[in-house]
Amino acid sequence: MEDTKINFKGQSIYIGLDVHLKSWKVCFRLDEFEHGVHTMPPSPKALSNYLRKYFPNGDYYSVYEAGYCGYWIHEELESYGIQNTIVNPLDVPTKDKEKRVKTDRIDCRKLARHLRNGELDTIFIRDKEQQQDRSLVRMRYTLVKKQTICKNQIKSLLAFYGIQIEEEKIQSHWSKNFIKWIDESTKQMGSATLTFEILLNELKDIRELVSTVTKQIRVLSDTDRYNVIVKLLRSIPGISVLSAMTIITEIGDIKNFDNLDKLNGYIGLIPNEHSSGEKEIKTRMTHRGNKILKNILVECSWMAVRKDPSLILAYKNYIKKHKSTKAIIKITRKLVSRIRFVLINQQEYKLSVV
Repeated sequence: MEDTKINFKGQSIYIGLDVHLKSWKVCFRLDEFEHGVHTMPPSPKALSNYLRKYFPNGDYYSVYEAGYCGYWIHEELESYGIQNTIVNPLDVPTKDKEKRVKTDRIDCRKLARHLRNGELDTIFIRDKEQQQDRSLVRMRYTLVKKQTICKNQIKSLLAFYGIQIEEEKIQSHWSKNFIKWIDESTKQMGSATLTFEILLNELKDIRELVSTVTKQIRVLSDTDRYNVIVKLLRSIPGISVLSAMTIITEIGDIKNFDNLDKLNGYIGLIPNEHSSGEKEIKTRMTHRGNKILKNILVECSWMAVRKDPSLILAYKNYIKKHKSTKAIIKITRKLVSRIRFVLINQQEYKLSVV
């Protein structure tokens, strides 16, 4: 009797996923043609069951765009034997008509097609512990931003009511005495007193949270996973423990970047470029990149130009031709070069090295 059981052994099944919270649009594609687009529950297990029912024993390859869902979908797909990749949405080749008409169906078909053709650049996927550590470091960054917003709200409200901050108070900005002065200065302001009380209490709560997270990050920096790398990075002028932890958790393995240009591109320290024929036009910095890492590195650069003689000299030369904002970006690129050198060679930075 002839065996009529379906068997896709040796055949590749390419799956483009457009993932959402309540459902997924899934495109299935074989080497020669597209099988179809289906709406499925947001579950790697459901996808795995479907594949084993309709494409048994096949080689499964899937892809989805990086977004809100992080890496958990990737991890579960891999556990079910589906070789998955994650891509940056901005790096997915898109036809003009796909730009003009954007739907979940079009997106998943596009992903499946490019996966089949080998046209996708995948992103680096961190392990669970790296993800958790990065979340902790990013939380401090978020809290500090909230703290700054709260301080600005208080200062704006003081200005609105004509309460001048004395010169000696400016020198001790946001100390306990300064906050106490604000509290006392706004006691007799009717209903606005409550507004100041709420803002000051919010500031106090955020500061406590910042302190708690900062202590935990310092503890983390002393663990076997990080202490050696933190020490190496701290040998570079301008880099503290906290900035070192941000650099480590955001960059991950420095070997994922083949050269300095790719690292600068990931950070967002390269200009946009428009070239045609013999014309080459470079505009302002690209909006792509890791904004958290970029901001931290620029802050480190401002510190570095006060401590590193070679960077002081370089900065002075740059500001002869450029504004300070452009000059500091050039310094930041030099700083990134030093960071890469230190991490690749696993040796401390020496001030004599330019």
